[in-house]
This record gives sequence, structure tokens and C-alpha cells, in this order.
Amino acid sequence: MAKCDEGYLCDVCGKDVEDIVDSDLYLRYVVGMLDPELLHLAPERHIRCNPVLAQFIVDENFKPVRVEGDFGKSLLDPEMVRQRERAVTLAWRRLADIQQSENMSILDYPLPLDDQIA
Repeated sequence: MAKCDEGYLCDVCGKDVEDIVDSDLYLRYVVGMLDPELLHLAPERHIRCNPVLAQFIVDENFKPVRVEGDFGKSLLDPEMVRQRERAVTLAWRRLADIQQSENMSILDYPLPLDDQIA
């Protein structure tokens, strides 16, 4: 089967990442963590298969992810956590908007620069 026929397989669990709202790849792109020139080269995974990033999504429609240890947000600088929660949550909500859109260009997916992760 051709790679384009396989869909996007999660680099962690190996299952298909069926929806953009579950895509860690596109979440990272939308929030500004991934250059568009590298989008086709970067690994895909489910958002929940990347708990270090998923823990920053704070939305009633997203079951919280808790990370223990050095990468858990409870051990990080509170201001950085607040900024990251805001940016990643906005990006996750943007994925839902993208999923509903029929004609949005991939170049329009990212959040405005002021909302991205620096």
C-alpha cells in the first residue's frame, strides 16, 4: 500500500490518526512549534500519545492529561505554564475550526504570532 493510502499513523501507538483534532503534528504546527517546510517530514502521533504537550490543553471538551515527574506542569514555572496552556488550548480549539472548514489553506492554520509558543 502506498504511504498516502495508509493515512497518518501514530509514531507511538501505530494506530491511524483519523481526525485533525487528534493530531499532535497539526497541533504543533498550529501553535508554532513546527516549521511548515518540515510538516511533511515530522512524525505524527495522537495528541494523547504526546502527554507532555497534551497536559497544556485546558478545555471542558478535552479530558485532562496529567504528567508526573520532571516534565509535569506542576513542577514548571507557573507563568510559563499559564502561557503554554493558553497557546496550546487555543491551538487545539483551532484544530476543531479547521476540521469544520472546507476551504482553509494550510498556510492559514497557524495561530497569529502573538498567540503562538515562542
